[in-house]
Amino acid sequence: MTHMNLNPRQTQLVDDVRIHGPQTIEALAERFHVTLQTVRRDVQRLADAGLLSRFHGGVRLAGSTTENIGYRQRQGMASDAKTRIAQAVAERVPNGCSLIMNIGTTTEAVARALSQHRGLRVITNNLHIASLMSTYPDCEVIVAGGQVRSADQGIVGEAAVNFLRQFKVDIGLIGISGIEADGTLRDYDYREVTVARTIIEQSREVWLAADHTKFNRPAMVELAHLSDIDILFTDEPPHAAFTPLLEQGNVTCIVASPPHSPA
Repeated sequence: MTHMNLNPRQTQLVDDVRIHGPQTIEALAERFHVTLQTVRRDVQRLADAGLLSRFHGGVRLAGSTTENIGYRQRQGMASDAKTRIAQAVAERVPNGCSLIMNIGTTTEAVARALSQHRGLRVITNNLHIASLMSTYPDCEVIVAGGQVRSADQGIVGEAAVNFLRQFKVDIGLIGISGIEADGTLRDYDYREVTVARTIIEQSREVWLAADHTKFNRPAMVELAHLSDIDILFTDEPPHAAFTPLLEQGNVTCIVASPPHSPA
C-alpha cells in the first residue's frame, strides 16, 4: 500500500472514533460541520487505509487489541507528526553518546533525523535503522541477533534480549503502540515487548517517542508504565487526564513544534 498523509479533519476523525467509540455518519457530519457526502468520502479513505471499519450507517475503529496495523500503513500514518517528533528528539541527542533504538516507524524517523550527528554508537533490533544509520559518517551501528520478523524487519526473541543485556547505554529510545488512560504502555507482540523492556532496563535514560494517535489506543501486551519513562516526545499536548500521570512519574513531556513555528 502506498504511503498516506491524512488531512487534519481525517486525523481528527480517527481520534474522535478512538476516544468516543463507534459513530454514525450523521453524528460525524454534525460534529465536523461538513456534509454527509464529505464524511462518507473521508470514512471510505480511512477504511481503505485500514484505520477505520465501516458498518451500516456508521464507522468504528479498525483492528483489535491483538493485531497491529500493517507496517506500510503505519509508515503513512501521522507522518508529518513523526517528522516533527524526530526533529525534537534529534535536537536533544548529544554528539558522542550511545543509544538503543527499537522497532517502529517513529524511531525510524528519528534515525533519519540523526544523519548530521557525530560520534554516535547505536544498538538496534531494527534492520531499517541499521541499514540507514550504517551509512552515516562517524556512526557505529551494532545489530542485535535473533529472529527477524518479516512484517517490519524487526529482530525479536530471547536471543535479542540476551544480546542487549551486554550493554548499558546513555539513551534508550522506544516507540509504542498504545498508551492507555492509566498510563500503561502497551504493544501487540510479546516478543517485541520483552526486547523493549530490556532496553528500558539497560538505559540510563528512557525516551519515548509517540504521536498523538497512540494515546488511548488499546493493545494486548503490557510493556511498562509512563513512570518508567524519563522524557515523552509527542506532537500534541496530551489530554488533561494524562497530566497527573506525567507529574507523578516525573516525566518530562516535550511537544514538538508545529511546522513553521519556533522551537
